Amino acid sequence: MANPVSRYAILLVVLTAILLGGCASRTPAPVIERGAVPAKGPTSAAQPARPGEFHTVRKGDTLYSIALEHGQSYRDVAAWNNIDNPNVIRVGQQLRIAAPEGVAVVKPIAGPAAVEIRPIATGAPLDTDILKREPKGGKQPYTEQAMATVQKPDEAHPQQPAAPPRAEPRPEEPVVGSELNWAWPSGGRVISPYVEGSGKGVDIEGRIGEPVHAAEAGKVTYAGSGIRGYGNLLIIQHANSLSSVYAHNSKLLAREGQQVARGQKVAELGNSDADQAKLHFEIRRQGKPLDPLKLLPPR
Repeated sequence: MANPVSRYAILLVVLTAILLGGCASRTPAPVIERGAVPAKGPTSAAQPARPGEFHTVRKGDTLYSIALEHGQSYRDVAAWNNIDNPNVIRVGQQLRIAAPEGVAVVKPIAGPAAVEIRPIATGAPLDTDILKREPKGGKQPYTEQAMATVQKPDEAHPQQPAAPPRAEPRPEEPVVGSELNWAWPSGGRVISPYVEGSGKGVDIEGRIGEPVHAAEAGKVTYAGSGIRGYGNLLIIQHANSLSSVYAHNSKLLAREGQQVARGQKVAELGNSDADQAKLHFEIRRQGKPLDPLKLLPPR
């Protein structure tokens, strides 16, 4: 009969062997690293800003003056920059002043350049003898006499000096802004003309309360007094990125967002933020001032 102690020892050894074998056969549990969920699809690098896409706010700037300077609606500029209060901007702030590029513009592939065919000048005789002789062909062995013959000028047909090319008349380029049918905004005389580089429009003399008419059909994009030096101001946006500006009014009759017709009364002349009663009138293209006297009809 076996000793009870030895039987327990044997049983303990067997159990230990079974446990060790089971642990050896198990595979380690996988390690899961929990991090950020990867974005779907390829990531694109940030696009660099295009020239003229942003404006740095300077001292004295307002959202309204910035919009006028760049030929935009102040409401669009506010929307592009997530501005809730148009009266709150800070010096040094970068403001987007062009619409964000949403859809890529595919430019058409340019075709082959046209071949310009110049006709022979009328009246010039066609020298068939030259066409028969030139270019000279044939081969002959080298001799001093042959070389002298080649270098000898052609006495029968002396070379005539080439006539200078005739300058083609250049078509006159249309004046920028002349594609619209402009009308005078008021009936007074011009007391201050447009001066490039120092002025932005013309001043038209008048009396307080006289009518101010829209110079062309369009949409009112601003009606207020938020731009220093312009008083009660009206801005109308027209086709082809053109806009007209009416300043120093005593009363504004058109409202923002309103469509107005050419010749429609939109304001009354005044002297707001001015030294006398007058209408300050501007025509701009993408914010750049143009000479109104080159676009308005003569009178």
